[in-house]
Amino acid sequence: MVEARATARFLRGSPQKAGLVVALIRGKRAAEALSILKHTNKAVCKAVEKVLRSAIANAQQKAIEQAKRIDEDDLVVVAAHADQGPSFKRIRPAPMGRAYRIIHRTTHLTIRVAEKQEAAGKAE
Repeated sequence: MVEARATARFLRGSPQKAGLVVALIRGKRAAEALSILKHTNKAVCKAVEKVLRSAIANAQQKAIEQAKRIDEDDLVVVAAHADQGPSFKRIRPAPMGRAYRIIHRTTHLTIRVAEKQEAAGKAE
């Protein structure tokens, strides 16, 4: 059974907002997940799609090493999560000599794809 993962680290954006998009594709077929990301109107979708395509390519490369051939339709998004990265802290001037703190959050995306069970059983 082929299993691969891909990560993107230090992406600008909140992990809470990225987690909403990642939850949409968790457990779906890879081809269906790509379609969902293409039609979802969120800024983080491009980054999630890029990581998913990388995970698919990693799985296809592992399959070639095992003398197999797999397609996007044979892969399932097994795990996908958005973890919090370091925050950039900045200062913004405020009235009466005060200062407000601005926090720019970052996200670490991780997506794992694996072969479907019935596809693995068919090949053997």
